[in-house]
Amino acid sequence: MNKTLLITGAILGVLGIILGAFAAHGLEKLIDADAIKSFETGVRYQFYHAFFLLILGSTSFLNLKMKKTVFYLVVLGVIFFSGSIYSLATNSLSSFDFKTIALITPVGGLLLIAAWVVMLVGIIRNKVD
Repeated sequence: MNKTLLITGAILGVLGIILGAFAAHGLEKLIDADAIKSFETGVRYQFYHAFFLLILGSTSFLNLKMKKTVFYLVVLGVIFFSGSIYSLATNSLSSFDFKTIALITPVGGLLLIAAWVVMLVGIIRNKVD
């Protein structure tokens, strides 16, 4: 599981760099400044959770079951939260109206919050100081 956490964290980081560069250099003439700012919010939260997975995969303060739970919450949370923000920010470039699925953004946010709460509970329950 630690290797999976580390690999996923690294992949989210690589994709964050690519998407951040795309926002700064590829989207600037295609969407307005507010949409780019929203897109960058998605990138920022993706990076936060890339680092979160890298840290979690490098430590032993959570048991395997909690690490798996955090892993799934983070992956789904990033897909729903950041992915929907990317889609909404670039909505004008697509024939699909992503505003119809905008409610998945807060669901993604709740999944990310839940991941942090699971980690917190795991730390509190850990008997080792």
